Amino acid sequence: MQVSSYSGMLRPLISLILAALVVMGSPGPSTMSVTAVGAAFGFRRSLTYLTGITLGTAVVLVAVSAGVASLLMSSPRLAPIFVAASATYIAYLALKIARAPPLSGHNQETGVPSFAGGFLLAVANPKAYLAIAAVFAGTTLTVESRMIDTILKTVVLALMIVVIHLCWLTVGVSFSRLLRHPVGSRIVNLLSATILIVTAIMAIAHA
Repeated sequence: MQVSSYSGMLRPLISLILAALVVMGSPGPSTMSVTAVGAAFGFRRSLTYLTGITLGTAVVLVAVSAGVASLLMSSPRLAPIFVAASATYIAYLALKIARAPPLSGHNQETGVPSFAGGFLLAVANPKAYLAIAAVFAGTTLTVESRMIDTILKTVVLALMIVVIHLCWLTVGVSFSRLLRHPVGSRIVNLLSATILIVTAIMAIAHA
């Protein structure tokens, strides 16, 4: 790849990053769940769930780049299974967050959403496939090699997945002071659970 190729890649790279922020970073089951978990359980205790979400979303990214996602989401039998699995776990997660005690009342027995839960939600999230596919197909970083273009976009979007979910987790954690008071904790947890369910319903309705 020549120097001119690298300079010509800068503009589409910026476009890819901006598109990822707007489309992949928009409120949805995955991003809102990370925010809600961060608000209910704090930064440190949410890292395991965050890892599951980011790795699961990365699996979706690889599936999209390999063309597997189009097969999964176009199948009339497989698509409803993904939607149902996502909706079921989101309902469970919303209930768990709504019932979470104030941060000061957390103890080792208080269950935090798991790595497996985050991973499965990300893999079964219909919005993830649609959003990543739209961003992936909307930009070409290099025309010299389709394989190199695919690899480059996969790497960039994988980094964006981490950045986006970390940002949403930080937003949730920013409410942690309110969550140390019983009344504030109950209000924020119920609001987070409600927003999570609403965004999930919207994503499923457009799946």
